[in-house]
Parts: sequence; C-alpha cells; structure tokens
Amino acid sequence: MTLNKKKQLIVLAALCLALLAGGVSLGFISANRTGQTVSLFVDADDTPDSVLYKVDEIGEPFSVLGLRGFMTVSRYGAHVHPGRYDIDPGTSIYRIFRRLRAGQQTPVRLVIPASLRTVEALAAKLGANLQADSAAWMALFRDTVQLKEFKVDTSTLPCLFIPDTYEVFWTVEPIVVLRKMKKNYRRFWTDARLLKAREAGLSPSEVVTLASIVEQETANEAEKPMVAGMYINRLRQGMKLQADPTVKFALRRFDLRRILHEHLAVESPYNTYHVEGLPPGPICLPSKSSVESVLNYARHPYIYMCAKEDFSGTHNFAATYAEHLANARRYAAALDSRGIK
Repeated sequence: MTLNKKKQLIVLAALCLALLAGGVSLGFISANRTGQTVSLFVDADDTPDSVLYKVDEIGEPFSVLGLRGFMTVSRYGAHVHPGRYDIDPGTSIYRIFRRLRAGQQTPVRLVIPASLRTVEALAAKLGANLQADSAAWMALFRDTVQLKEFKVDTSTLPCLFIPDTYEVFWTVEPIVVLRKMKKNYRRFWTDARLLKAREAGLSPSEVVTLASIVEQETANEAEKPMVAGMYINRLRQGMKLQADPTVKFALRRFDLRRILHEHLAVESPYNTYHVEGLPPGPICLPSKSSVESVLNYARHPYIYMCAKEDFSGTHNFAATYAEHLANARRYAAALDSRGIK
C-alpha cells in the first residue's frame, strides 16, 4: 500500500469518526429550548416528512436534521404512530425520536365541565381535545344501535358524563371513551346512592335530569337541596315542574334573562310548563354537588320558588300560590326597574 493511499484511508476514517461523533452529539441536543412544554400531534395520515415539518415548526435548529438521521437509519416510515407527544424543555432529539417510534403518547387530561348544555356542546368539547372531531362524536351520540350497549339514548346519554378530569390518549376512539364514562358512572352509583334515589322515587337517570335543572336554577350550593326538595314535592303532588331552564333548553335560548308568555308556547318535551313530570333527559351536565343535592334533598312544604328581587342568585320559597304571587311581583318590579326584558 502506497503512502498516499494510507493517508487517504486515515483521512476517510477520521471523517467517518467525526460524522459519527457529530451524529451522536446531535442526538443529545435539546429538541425544545422554548422554556415551556410544547405538544406535537401526529395524525393517522402523517408521514416521516410531515412529522419532520411539524417538529420544524416547534423545534430548534438541528432538531429536524437530527431526527431525519434517526428516522432514516431506523426506517421510521414503517413505525409512524399517531398521538400527542409532549416535549418538555431540555428533552433530547434522540429521546423524542424513541418516543415517536415506540408510540409512547402523552396522556391527555380531559376535563368534562359541569353545565355543558347540549350534546352538541359536549361533542364540540371532546372534538377540541381529542383526535376524533365533533362530527365523529355526534355520529356516535346519534347511533341508536351502539347506544344500546350503554342502555341510553341521545337524550339520556349525558347522564354517563360525570363532570371530572379523566386521563385518556389523544387517539382514543369515541366508543372507548363512552365505555370509560360508563365504567365511571357505575362506580359513582354506589349502593348508598342507589338507595337514596329509590327513596326519592327516582331512577339514577332521573336524579341526574332533576339535578341538571337544579344546576341551572341556582349556583348557590347551600340552596341546591332546597330547590331539589321543591321539585320533588311537585313531582309527588302531580304538579308540572314549570322550570324556566327547561324552556330555555327547548328554545335553545340560553341567553334569556326573563321567560315571557310567548316563550312558554314552545312545543317540546322539554317544556315543563306543558308536559308533566321530568323532561326526557338532562338539560346540562350537572355537577356532582347538584346530584348530591337531589339525593339529599331538603324536606320542606314549599312547592313554589321565585328569584329574589335583590338579584343575589337565591330564591324566595312559598307553600301557597298567594305567597308565590307576592314574591313574583317583587321580582318583576325589580326586573322592570333595571330595564331587563
């Protein structure tokens, strides 16, 4: 071997070692120097190139170059796993690559809030936080065949969604979420709660439905059992509930401050001024405290209530219609004085 060839081999070997060392060191460069956690969403139709594009949008210089090298060597194209991957500050390119290739998603903390008023609002909430969009959720919510598994229909479906924070993966299928909600629903309805529901003369879904009315009637926690007790008194006496929130739900007019005679004419199974008993299902997702207020309703003689004229958010209760009319006149006068229509 000539001297020149030896020199060429030495130079080539040094170059290879330099490239190898550079690639290794590049892998340990931080993929996120923003100082805060960023989320990378990989969709089902993503390719290595589209993943690299998304990384480029949130990453640092050399992040794409380093990932491209790892992806090429490991044939990442055959291992693209959809999901949400949170990248914490200081996380190395190599560590991100390993998570992406193994499909090690970051769980999503899914918050189901109280007071969501419609299944459409629920679908929108789920679609905004998970991969399946709101249309996919609504398709499930209206699928009478699949809902039979859960012994609910579109009206009673909200009963399964107990407001809380749940951990799921971003890619979770809607039907899987519904099964998770059903499992949590069964845990919530302990023997003690079921007994209280029976003593009130209500099924669990009826408890949730009444609780949804209580939720919309008052935000005052101390008053909730009073409101629940009043409606239970009405149910037992065969009176119509005449709950204003159900009229708002029937009209889909949640902005109404004042229910007028014209509003009461709406034809709907949710208009409790026309129909007897409870509406077909909840008019919102009630909080746990509202459900507990129905299970532990206050025993009292009142069958009427009217918002207080001081706009405190609480109510005046009455046992007779004459007392109720006096309360209603005071509240109407207060509305008029403020120009509320």
